[in-house]
Amino acid sequence: MADDLLADFVRADQEQGLGSYGIHVYRADADPLTHRFRSDDRVNLYSVSKTFTAVAAGLAVAEGRFDLDAPFLDHFPELRGIAADGFERVTPRHLITMTSGSTHKWFADERIDAADLLHEFVATPLDAEPGTRFAYTGSGPYAIGRLLARTTGADVRAYLEPRLFRPLDLHNPAWHTCPLGFPFAESDLFLRTEELSRFAQLLLREGEWQGRQLVPAEFVRRMPAESVDTATAAGHGSAFGHGYGLGVWLGGDGTFRMDGRYGQYSIVDPRRRVTVTVTAHSPDDTALLKAIDELILQRL
Repeated sequence: MADDLLADFVRADQEQGLGSYGIHVYRADADPLTHRFRSDDRVNLYSVSKTFTAVAAGLAVAEGRFDLDAPFLDHFPELRGIAADGFERVTPRHLITMTSGSTHKWFADERIDAADLLHEFVATPLDAEPGTRFAYTGSGPYAIGRLLARTTGADVRAYLEPRLFRPLDLHNPAWHTCPLGFPFAESDLFLRTEELSRFAQLLLREGEWQGRQLVPAEFVRRMPAESVDTATAAGHGSAFGHGYGLGVWLGGDGTFRMDGRYGQYSIVDPRRRVTVTVTAHSPDDTALLKAIDELILQRL
């Protein structure tokens, strides 16, 4: 069965041109399964980076640096004068779950012309009450990165280095930055397939790694549990219609996943005690996600 799992996935990838770079299947009660379609180079994880930023926020909350449900501007009082009406009610939770209500839309592959992207975001008008509407954008996670820098004195990459990257043996990962030198936070963290799998395993184990509690178990449990409705934005029945938690997409079947452009996927399945991690440059990432579900997860 184990050999067939990967053999069928490899065959589907080749026949459908899914563009996978590699797959890593971790099983709590068996040896991992891996297959490489090319060398295991570090690749851009795109929006999978949002999950790392959310975990960084969880660590900072546990350290008492800020509160998920306190106003974001409490930590940036100098921006109150330029803030759009209603932004005073935006909280870190709204930024992580992309429910700020702001009309600002930005992703890390877009040019930044503003002198300070955070100032531009804060000043952009809202068209919904914070917490009432999901709108997919990198603006909120980027602002979380800036909040981490303000409250901890370290940017999100430097903050995670001793707390997460080093314990997981993720040596010196690259994370592209904005013109002011802050990591994009929403995208552009670079890791190998197997390295990303370690992070997925950490979440499966509720923050525990080799006998150390790296992330509070309570926060890891909250990540898929405290979700917002995405049905209107994503379309009913789509892979994105089951809700978005604290940095993770819900699968609708008890799974949750990290999800990045072109098929960067890491799926955590607590019921089966399994994680499936794929890096890719897929022309059809929806078909790739379907192949992972039908040829891997549903057979376990």
